[in-house]
Amino acid sequence: MAPIPGSGLAKGLAVTLRTMTRKSVTEQYPDALPDLPPRTRGVIGLFEENCTVCMLCARECPDWCIYIDSHKETVPAAAPGGRERSRNVLDRFAIDFSLCMYCGICIEVCPFDALFWSPEFEYAETDIHELTHERDKLREWMWTVPAPPALDAGAEEPKEIAAARKTADKLAAAQTEPSAGHAEPGEGKP
Repeated sequence: MAPIPGSGLAKGLAVTLRTMTRKSVTEQYPDALPDLPPRTRGVIGLFEENCTVCMLCARECPDWCIYIDSHKETVPAAAPGGRERSRNVLDRFAIDFSLCMYCGICIEVCPFDALFWSPEFEYAETDIHELTHERDKLREWMWTVPAPPALDAGAEEPKEIAAARKTADKLAAAQTEPSAGHAEPGEGKP
């Protein structure tokens, strides 16, 4: 069946007429803040304690907008006769949000969960050079990160928690076992 000439034009005009008859809704921003979804991608927050300065986020960033500086410190041996260790100490962690395309690759590749999405979106600046935010500002945004969604009721326990629980149960059993297995002389078998 051949299309009726002008049917596309009629469909387009129908959409236009429906839109014209609807009442427009105006958000009163900034007086009334918008209702954002819970996992909104705003800015990136840094949980500095988890950062090991592995540089994965900076290497994987397609825009090269993450700047990290660090130095090595020697950590004394934990036990006598042990050897000293060296560890990286974070000096600078900055993200240039004028370059960032909010792809989230840095958050995905971070093996130590040091980067998170924050729903903060009001960080406009009058000068483009002020859009490079240092670790102090990134840490402030970390406290606005929402908690992860709860697991489903029937979901498996995460591997890490299951392994920790198994170890804790073994330790508890080992602590109660020696006291229960120890018998005083003269007790037990006749």
